[in-house]
Amino acid sequence: MLLLLFFLLLPSQVLSLNQEGLYLQRVKLGFDDPDGALADWSERDDTPCNWTGIRCDSSTPPSVISVDLSSANVAGPFPTIICRLRNLAFLSLYNNSINSSLPVEISACRNLRDLNLAQNYLVGPIPASLAEIPTLRSLDLSGNNFSGDIPESFGRFQRLEVLSLVENLLNGPFPLFLGNISTLRQLNLSYNPFTPSPIPPDLGNLTNLEVIWLTQCNLEGQIPDSVGRLKRLTDLDLALNNLVGRIPESITELSSVVQVELYNNSLSGNLPRGMSKMTALRRFDASTNRLEGPIPDELCSLPLESLNLYENNFEGTVPASIALSPNLYELRLFSNRLTGELPKDLGKNSPLMLIDVSENQLSGEIPANLCEKGLLEELLLIQNSFSGKIPESLGQCRSLNRVRLLNNKLSGEVPAAFWGLPRVSLFELAGNSFSGGIPKTISGASNLSVLLISNNQFTGNIPEEVGSLNNLVEFYAGDNRLNGPLPSTLVHLTELITLDLHNNQLSGQLPLGIRSMKKLNELNLSNNRLAGEIPEDLGTLPVLNYLDLSGNLFSGEIPLELQNLKLNRFNLSNNRLSGDIPPLYAKDAYRGSFLGNPGLCKDLAGLCPTKTEVKRQGFVWLLRSIFILAALVLVVGVAWFLWKYRNYKKEKNGVDKSKWTLTSFHKLGFSEYEILDCLDEDNVIGSGASGKVYKAVLSNGETVAVKKLWGASKKRDDSGDVENGRMADGGFEAEVETLGKIRHKNIVKLWCSCTTRDCKLLVYEYMPNGSLGDLLHSSKGGLLDWPIRYKIAVDAAEGLSYLHHDCVPPIVHRDVKSNNILLDGEFGARVADFGVAKVVDMVGKGPKSMSVIAGSCGYIAPEYAYTLRVNEKSDIYSFGVVLLELVTGRLPVDPEFGEKDLVKWVCTTMDQKGVEHVLDPKLDLCFKEEICKVLNIGLLCSSSLPINRPSMRRVVKMLQEVGAENKPKAGKKDGKLSPYYYGDSTDLGSVV
Repeated sequence: MLLLLFFLLLPSQVLSLNQEGLYLQRVKLGFDDPDGALADWSERDDTPCNWTGIRCDSSTPPSVISVDLSSANVAGPFPTIICRLRNLAFLSLYNNSINSSLPVEISACRNLRDLNLAQNYLVGPIPASLAEIPTLRSLDLSGNNFSGDIPESFGRFQRLEVLSLVENLLNGPFPLFLGNISTLRQLNLSYNPFTPSPIPPDLGNLTNLEVIWLTQCNLEGQIPDSVGRLKRLTDLDLALNNLVGRIPESITELSSVVQVELYNNSLSGNLPRGMSKMTALRRFDASTNRLEGPIPDELCSLPLESLNLYENNFEGTVPASIALSPNLYELRLFSNRLTGELPKDLGKNSPLMLIDVSENQLSGEIPANLCEKGLLEELLLIQNSFSGKIPESLGQCRSLNRVRLLNNKLSGEVPAAFWGLPRVSLFELAGNSFSGGIPKTISGASNLSVLLISNNQFTGNIPEEVGSLNNLVEFYAGDNRLNGPLPSTLVHLTELITLDLHNNQLSGQLPLGIRSMKKLNELNLSNNRLAGEIPEDLGTLPVLNYLDLSGNLFSGEIPLELQNLKLNRFNLSNNRLSGDIPPLYAKDAYRGSFLGNPGLCKDLAGLCPTKTEVKRQGFVWLLRSIFILAALVLVVGVAWFLWKYRNYKKEKNGVDKSKWTLTSFHKLGFSEYEILDCLDEDNVIGSGASGKVYKAVLSNGETVAVKKLWGASKKRDDSGDVENGRMADGGFEAEVETLGKIRHKNIVKLWCSCTTRDCKLLVYEYMPNGSLGDLLHSSKGGLLDWPIRYKIAVDAAEGLSYLHHDCVPPIVHRDVKSNNILLDGEFGARVADFGVAKVVDMVGKGPKSMSVIAGSCGYIAPEYAYTLRVNEKSDIYSFGVVLLELVTGRLPVDPEFGEKDLVKWVCTTMDQKGVEHVLDPKLDLCFKEEICKVLNIGLLCSSSLPINRPSMRRVVKMLQEVGAENKPKAGKKDGKLSPYYYGDSTDLGSVV
């Protein structure tokens, strides 16, 4: 019996793993597998066919034909032994951490048809031996760090249909020989820093091509006529290059094309005639070029879904045929020279979701059918000459979430239902001639966060229902005719940051309970008829730094509690106030804040003369006059001595006024002599890698910051910033070249430069709150609550977005960090320090090797570990670290992290302990959802793979959408967005 049992058990014990399974076991041993994705790859099995990611054929014995370890989170070198699987036809290691070079032995995979190694860390050249795989049909190496040339052997592929090398570091010439791969259906080479090259005309030989994606490949010259031979093409993307000249007429022969992307080039001339033949065209984007002439009617008559022609020189009217497109959901025509009226039936026949025709010369009435299908989300008509009333039909458009009608000639009463649309978050009617009142129906706008109705003719009371707008953050209604008392419910707006109601006819007293508005930062009620006493509660508002109550009828004494505020703007002039001025404000610097109040003590130094003193002054006036002459002689002598001494001191410090040259970039109210007089060690407010920074208070009351650059010696600042290349001459030229020509509300303003042979000065606007890094990581970090940190994040993102997307050519900052984000008096953020900035023309359209390292420890993108190549993606990584600083309150490099930096510490801690352990304990957890969303954006920006990092324009959009319930429809790729999102980098009034 025992013998029988032995023989029954014997077969299962002697079974062993077949040879292919042994090969795969060696693959497993070569990988680091932290998630246990290969846990079921057991040597106890007789065959690997049931293992995760393995598929076998139906032969006997079965043979492995597919290995798919996509997103398995494995790491290690490429497993060359896998090519010993003789029938392997499919291999995917997509989205892992394969971190070696690709060996030439990969050609041993003789039966491979599909090879996907995208989104890894592969480096070095692409092996030429890949072309020796005779069966290869699909090759995807996107999102790696391959460099050098595309091998010339690739022109000899026999069956290749898909070639994708997107987002690598390929920097050779654009390959001409690819025109020999006649079987090719998809050619995806986008986001590689090729040597500036033309588009090879031989690409027209690839008559099987369906997709050609060459975005940001450093292409130059004209689009060749041969592109018209690609009859099967469905997607043509040549965006973000240096292409010039006209769009060739042959493009109209692409009868199968669905999507054409030509944005961000320098194309010019008219759109080609004959576009009516492109009957399959759904998306056409030729924005940000130099195209001109009228928009062709034959283009607009196509069944378009998306039409983007913004930032060109198009003129004439918007073709009426665009209203007939049955699928149109997106129409962006902003920043052109279009005139006339919008088609009256626009939106009647199409599912319109977004229309942006801002900054044109359009006129007439707003079409009543824009929201006929009930899908319209964004209505942007800024800076035109639209007139008439807002159509009543728009009051029923419950899908709207952004309304911007700034600076038009619209008039009449706004429909009551339009005020109460439930999804609108931004409602802007400023700069028109609207009349009537704010109706009670505004209570229905439950999602409203920004209400901008300034500079109109609105009348009547502000309704109590405004107090029910719990999400309201900004309320601007200045320069209207509003009257009556302030609603008592205003104090319920606990999220309100800005309340600006200046230049109206409001009366009554300030409402009780204002202390509940803890986030109020700006309160402007000037030039109204408000009366009563100024409430003491104003002094309890923790972040209020702008207070203007001038031009009213306030009476009584100024509350001493106002001394608790840190005010950058303070004006109580032209009221009926009396009594003593609080000691903190009894200074000459605040004199203008109290003018026009006859009852206030005139001596701002707090030395108000008594009646006895006044009488004594009458007796001694003659005695004083006797000493005047002697005192005058003494004063003149002392002044002469001080003047001589100061000249000697300035010459000793290298500040000889007669040898300085001033170059201004704005209209100045001061001279170089005033600046030079302030270069005293007592005025030093900072010292870093670039030089010393002085605070200069000028005679006109203005305060500026003056940077005196070091000499040409190399320096390293105390924070460990590596800036070997930022010497005086290079940093000065980069700063002047960059800041001297750009204007943006979130870029620090460079007033002027002063130069002499041995010294260079840069004069900036003064930032009272210093740098984000100094404030965030000091004992004052508690002052930065979450709303302020979020505002700083959006401001800084918009500044960088302006540099990357709206400057021509784009600018790479190269040293984004919290210490280079300065904060004004209202905690508005400005990007500063452009000493190592480069324009894209200087560094190429893609990454280019820098001769020196620029950046700061903890902020440098990981691709610096193996290359000095830098582009906009490097800035985005650094900005991601700044977002993580704002969320965690931690330094980018901290001894507590060990060998990790902040990015790795956040990822590790979240995985091991949860998100609560990375959030700054100073932050109020009632904002946890928003904080976590910003944390995710920061992690996305600081992705180790550049291809995974979003553009700065997308970052701005994501930050603006934090907390929003409804988000705009996302496109296939990250294209250029309208600049007319609230607070965006090219918001009207922000760019000079």
